[in-house]
Amino acid sequence: MNRPLLLVGAGGLAREALAAARALPDLWKPIGMLDDAAERHGSDVDGLSVLGPTELVHDHPDAAVLVCAARSSRPAGRRELVRRLGLPADRYATLIHPAASIAPGVTFGEGTVLLAGAVVTAPQHVGAHVVVMPMVLFTHDDNVGDFSTFAGRATLSGNVTVGEAAYLGAGSVVREGVRIGAEAVIGMGAAVLSDVPDGETWAGVPAKRLDRSH
Repeated sequence: MNRPLLLVGAGGLAREALAAARALPDLWKPIGMLDDAAERHGSDVDGLSVLGPTELVHDHPDAAVLVCAARSSRPAGRRELVRRLGLPADRYATLIHPAASIAPGVTFGEGTVLLAGAVVTAPQHVGAHVVVMPMVLFTHDDNVGDFSTFAGRATLSGNVTVGEAAYLGAGSVVREGVRIGAEAVIGMGAAVLSDVPDGETWAGVPAKRLDRSH
């Protein structure tokens, strides 16, 4: 039986998650979006209503919840929102698009989203509230931390550790055995060949540290 689903957020990621949920009609029944931007309340997004602010999750205790927030300028934003909502883990959906390729034995934490074309090649654990956009590749023995975000075509080359709330930009590639620190941001198209400390922004080929003001 399909479970009612609330999407927290009404931006681009929420639209993508909605499309993924609609590809799984036997599992999910989207019932609305919630957003703290008052000007969005009452609007229609791809045929789904924005019902009101995020706190309305507490008015729908039977609905699963998916937090759809992902910005490189605020890599820990999704974690902050999840903590503010204060919901138990079993309230959160885990949404895996049917066009994702997942090896047997892969496990996922609550609140995680994998969009179409994402590939996980070998058994491993992907953390909670992780966002994996189209065509992302996780190879063997990766350790994907909670609240991390992977923009389209980001690649982990094996035995990579990604810290909590890190953000990997579109087309970035991380060499085997490298660690990406918590709340680190990796720029689009970067080739990461060495460990990235917590909270730093790296970009380029090979990737080097940037000032976060850039």
